[in-house]
Amino acid sequence: MNFSKSIIGIAVATLFMVSCKNNNSKSDETATKSDAKKEIAAAVKPETASFTIDGMTCPEGCAKTIEKSLSEMDGVQNAKVDFDKKLATVNFDLDKLKSKDIVKAVEAIGDGQSYKVSNVKIGTK
Repeated sequence: MNFSKSIIGIAVATLFMVSCKNNNSKSDETATKSDAKKEIAAAVKPETASFTIDGMTCPEGCAKTIEKSLSEMDGVQNAKVDFDKKLATVNFDLDKLKSKDIVKAVEAIGDGQSYKVSNVKIGTK
């Protein structure tokens, strides 16, 4: 009986350790350097896209990784990902980027199969 409890305990602990798809294994020093804001030129044709992201399993690994990847895209002014609502909002320059490029970028993050985008809504900023 104790052996079974030990096996279950190990399995649960292992599940918690690998369930979050956080691919960010940088040291604090490296992360601080990369967190510096990039210079963002004013958008010539400002546009806003909001969409649902399915497949996120945690706010710190998944949502923050997606948000950071979107924020680093050329033409993106601002990106926010709300894990609880499964909602992303991206302000971008329509001269440099199209909404389908943003969708492709999100779906390509990680293994390319973890995240699925739906309910894309476009509206001027």
